[in-house]
Amino acid sequence: QVELVESGGGLVQPGASLKLSCEASGSVFSVNHMGWYRQAPGKQREVVAIASTGTTTEYADSVKGRFTISRDNVKNTVVLQMNNLKPEDTAVYYCNAEIMPTWGRYYEYWGQGTQVTVFS
Repeated sequence: QVELVESGGGLVQPGASLKLSCEASGSVFSVNHMGWYRQAPGKQREVVAIASTGTTTEYADSVKGRFTISRDNVKNTVVLQMNNLKPEDTAVYYCNAEIMPTWGRYYEYWGQGTQVTVFS
């Protein structure tokens, strides 16, 4: 069984930094992309940043220059470093990964979500 375990998040003021971490645990044969999504109250879930198995990364325009995604392909972890946080970054952040539990096909997995609140 595969699980994405998240840590980090919290309550900060504008301009502060936070780091979110996510580890794929359990039966993990191979991991394709890993990334982070977020969902603010009353809004749809949106992509924040995605990291491929190589060095390719993609960011939402709203976080470019402020957030950095990185992953460790050996430990199957992905980290989202968030700097210069703004109130509009307030949301529940979800880790996402495409994982092959055993030889065969990839499946999409989601973490349980972690709250990030940026208040003035």
